[in-house]
Amino acid sequence: MARKHTAPVRDAESRGLKFEILADQLRRGILAGTWTTGQKLPTEQELSKESGLSLTTVRRAFDELVAERIVVRRQGAGSFVAPVRPRDERVRRNIGVLLPDTQLYYPRVLQGIDESLAAAGAALQLATYRTQPERGDDSLGALLDSGVDGLLIAPTPAWIADSAARVRQLEELPVPVVLLERSPLNLGSADTTEHVCADHRGGAYDAVRHLASLGHTRIALLTRQQHPAESSVETGYRQAVADLALAPSLEYSPSEDTWDSASADSAFERLREFEATAALVFGDREATLLEGAIQRGGLGVPRDIALVSYDDEVADLAPVPLTAVAPPKYRMGRMAADVLLRRLREGDDCPLHQIRLRPRIVVRHSCGARES
Repeated sequence: MARKHTAPVRDAESRGLKFEILADQLRRGILAGTWTTGQKLPTEQELSKESGLSLTTVRRAFDELVAERIVVRRQGAGSFVAPVRPRDERVRRNIGVLLPDTQLYYPRVLQGIDESLAAAGAALQLATYRTQPERGDDSLGALLDSGVDGLLIAPTPAWIADSAARVRQLEELPVPVVLLERSPLNLGSADTTEHVCADHRGGAYDAVRHLASLGHTRIALLTRQQHPAESSVETGYRQAVADLALAPSLEYSPSEDTWDSASADSAFERLREFEATAALVFGDREATLLEGAIQRGGLGVPRDIALVSYDDEVADLAPVPLTAVAPPKYRMGRMAADVLLRRLREGDDCPLHQIRLRPRIVVRHSCGARES
């Protein structure tokens, strides 16, 4: 295995029974968050090999944790961290979730939230503001009025722009809050929010590095305006261009908030002016439109221009399937829910979680590399 989950148990007789020592190691690992609610634990065979203990001893350790309802066994599947039980089992946590919408980006995020809450025996109450900022506060108020115990919120762009004031509002809410995907801007160490976000800066950096590894030195960035992640993508792109000594200042964003065929044609013309051989395009729809513009211009993807799109929502459906930066949407949802549940359990004893998850590159045909 890549890493050890438990330290070898030596001289156990002098400190207690071997299975009790192993059970305590596992128990502390679960409490520390090494394994989270619903996550599969190492198999008995793996732990036996790692710790040097017999299968019988390892099995007794698991029996101990099962009896304490810290671990559950599932026939044919293995052992898993048990759902969190409130002290009063008649009480069921009710978690409010506020999202811009339930389209494209957010279904996988919501799936992760739902699975984490279900494993913990918590209920999910969903509200959306349909990407209309003015509806955000009303939806938030409705969730609070319904008596939720905690909130998972993907804020509007306007919400996070007024960072200091919004952080104060969060601190004044009667329930704990974990922000999803977006965090306050430009607060640095003054940011006291809990959040789980995709590292869009890192994702853009990795996309440029991937294209550079294929031999491209003139890599453009094409974006759309009015998107919360745009500035982070731009920052990551610029950092990669500087670090890799690539041609600078190959950036373009149409004046329209939403691309159409004309916008794509304009973007293609800029690529020709830039003499770019590759581009990072934010996001999938825009990259798909750009493929059409490149074809209309008599060139091909990836033969003449290699493309990487950002988001991986519908990238695989493009005429030339798009290599894409894929934010970890499902994992983001699970981790945000786990953080909130831990905050509800531990209160002020819980450390502040500010988590950035690095996207991965899903290689398809549009960049010219061999598909993964």
